[in-house]
Amino acid sequence: MNLVAVFRCTLLVLFTIVLSGCFSANPEDVKAFLRPDQAQITGDDYILQPPDVVTILSSRVPELARSGSMSTVGMTQVIRPDGMITLESVGEIMVAGKTPRQVAEIIAQKLSELYKFTGDYPVDVRVTNQSKYYYILGQVQRPGAQIFTGRETTLSAIAKANPNVRAWEEAIQVIRPSLDLNERPKIFELDFKKMIEHGDMSKNVLLQEGDIIYVPPTILGSIGLTVEEIVGPLFQSATAARTLGVE
Repeated sequence: MNLVAVFRCTLLVLFTIVLSGCFSANPEDVKAFLRPDQAQITGDDYILQPPDVVTILSSRVPELARSGSMSTVGMTQVIRPDGMITLESVGEIMVAGKTPRQVAEIIAQKLSELYKFTGDYPVDVRVTNQSKYYYILGQVQRPGAQIFTGRETTLSAIAKANPNVRAWEEAIQVIRPSLDLNERPKIFELDFKKMIEHGDMSKNVLLQEGDIIYVPPTILGSIGLTVEEIVGPLFQSATAARTLGVE
């Protein structure tokens, strides 16, 4: 069978597969997602996990105060895999699983044995998220795991990832995986083209940590990608064979 015949057979099979396939989205599942105006997002709700980066500040504690040159502020550490950080004056502190405010209170209590504090919040803990992600996959320019801040929406996440020319923008799948094996994931379909061209924000919802956005290829895009996978190696083999024949 020559390459042209292989190509034609491949196209026929792909058309059959693509036209018979479907997504498992449920329009009602969008109700499981909050709209941006329905959630109050604060840093106090953030749960620390390795390898988040924490910066601890206190004007009363030399090792946690601003440096004279102002080039560094406080003490910055990466949370270790065991969930701990270490302060020279008080030793190891378990911070994983706690909020920044809880960690600040623990550190202030330990340091109160060494320093006299005034005010309600003598220690401040600031966080750089390195442990929480959402995922955007498929036909986008920047796929993969993305840092989750708690403020990402479907609109901002897709716009940041930048769908490519093969993207099926009218059939983007937004997926909230279920940790319970007896509960199905929440999946709804989003028309990104309608969102940006007509301002339809009905499905511009807040993401949660672990959410997945899948941007599928169009039917023609899917065929093109699969043809590249199947026919590409055949053409490479044929080219290599011709080259060896010439030599």
